[in-house]
Amino acid sequence: MIEKLKAKLGAEAQKLQHELNVIVPAEIRKAVEHGDLRENSEYKAALERQQFVQARLGQLRQRLSKLSSIDVSQIPADKVGLGSEVTVEDEKTGEKETYNLVFGDSVEFEDGHVSMSSPIGLSLVGRGVGDTTVLKLPAAVRRLRIVELKTIHEA
Repeated sequence: MIEKLKAKLGAEAQKLQHELNVIVPAEIRKAVEHGDLRENSEYKAALERQQFVQARLGQLRQRLSKLSSIDVSQIPADKVGLGSEVTVEDEKTGEKETYNLVFGDSVEFEDGHVSMSSPIGLSLVGRGVGDTTVLKLPAAVRRLRIVELKTIHEA
């Protein structure tokens, strides 16, 4: 999972680096050829795009650095953590739901992914099978019991 995310972020970084080194400078040169830079919207747009790409590249590099420093052996094998697939049962309704705890970069809600920093992620991290957690939401308070857990080590 971590390697897959690294590859995804690395590919985006390469694409943005190409844009920063090739495409944006060409757009700037083309805009400069139009003359007066004070009233040149194409020039301003190219500079804004350049700033955006630089900022996003900085974010990606920081994220890749953090991913590289993760030691999977430090993630508990019997508690909810990064990469865990957790099945919970709502104590009130008896409904079962399955969540996959991921980084914010790889959240795909339709696949049941939740960020570790989301309210549900924070309430589940560090818990084990049989534990009950209280999830406080603006609309309600839910009591969820963990009924099944697959950690990153089992995936």
